[in-house]
Amino acid sequence: MRTRSLLFVLVLLVLTGCQTAPRRQAPPELISNAAPDGFPASIRFVTTDLRAFSALAPAFNEGLRKAANGRPIDILALSGGGSGGAFGAGVLVGMSRSQTRPPFELVTGVSAGALLAPFAFLGPEWDGRMQEAFTGKYSARLLDSPSRTLLARLLSPHALPHHNPLFQLVDHFVTPQMIAAVATEATKGRQLVVATTDLDKHETVLWNLSMIAEHGGTAARTLFRDVLIASASVPGVFPPVLIHVRDGNREYEEMHVDGGITTSVFSMPLIAGILPTAMPALHGAHLYVIVNGQLARMVQTTPYRTVDIIASAFAAELTYKTREAIVQDIASAQRLNMQLSLASIPADYPQSNFIDFDQARIRSLFEYASRCSAAGSLWLTPAQSVLRNFSARGINASMSPTCPVPPMATARE
Repeated sequence: MRTRSLLFVLVLLVLTGCQTAPRRQAPPELISNAAPDGFPASIRFVTTDLRAFSALAPAFNEGLRKAANGRPIDILALSGGGSGGAFGAGVLVGMSRSQTRPPFELVTGVSAGALLAPFAFLGPEWDGRMQEAFTGKYSARLLDSPSRTLLARLLSPHALPHHNPLFQLVDHFVTPQMIAAVATEATKGRQLVVATTDLDKHETVLWNLSMIAEHGGTAARTLFRDVLIASASVPGVFPPVLIHVRDGNREYEEMHVDGGITTSVFSMPLIAGILPTAMPALHGAHLYVIVNGQLARMVQTTPYRTVDIIASAFAAELTYKTREAIVQDIASAQRLNMQLSLASIPADYPQSNFIDFDQARIRSLFEYASRCSAAGSLWLTPAQSVLRNFSARGINASMSPTCPVPPMATARE
């Protein structure tokens, strides 16, 4: 069940009798014209909103065509995965080193993937900052004290923003220079889109960060930053983000959390799955999907401790939702004649849980991914990914993992 891991959190909150914090009412309608103060409604939409999708798709498609300039469009989709985001950072740096990294016309991200997305969008010149963000002191602070367990964070979910290490990380790296650079790329038609979960609606919301950046000024940086924080705010681990919106003269607040609650990775809106003709620019595109986690893993004995049980449950949920999303991407790729390439942490890599931000582990994962990516051994076709992840039996995780050798796929590519 998709929401099972969240039930662990909800039960704990009920048992501990946490107090609710005051907030404005949410917009009363599922689909409305409410938008963040000073921004047009077109900067985001609920992924099941047919009317908004139909209105926004033509300009979106035209932008991608303009950016590709006659070439097939390159799309990068970045999944969630917590500390596994160091893997995606390493993959991108490895592609830069081997000069195989396309100038992606469309970059999408969820959760940890959303934090990666602006760096991926801006290209190799931003690799140093990306590496610092995912392997440096700011990522080390995400779970800054070993004595502060996940349960302790559940008991105090209303931390002030400047005391929140996720806020500090994103606020440090989302600079005016980043906003200006994203805005420049947006004028070329390139698109940067990330997902959050609107808890009031129980829906995925897609935010066009390239349009937000084009707005410019302090307001653009603030909203850009807050959306990224929301996309990575795992409920109970980090506070939700309240976004002030306006519908005419009426003011509301929306509560946004981790996009991975409702979608683990995406290359197009959910509604596009049943309206493939609405995305003609994607025909013949090359879709790259980086999974910041494992699609299969070796058996690990889960300690009988609350924090380990919850972390393992979240990880299991993420794994299965990611598999489902990839199956949808495969189906979309077949309909639109797209080439699909997948990169994920191999099953025999000794990965810890997704909230383990131990710096030695994170740096090892980053170096492994960058080394193997530069060697060209991480990208697989869907058929090869099935052979690698679902045919392995009796393999033990190695403490000195070597770069994998892509299997010879006998299934239909």
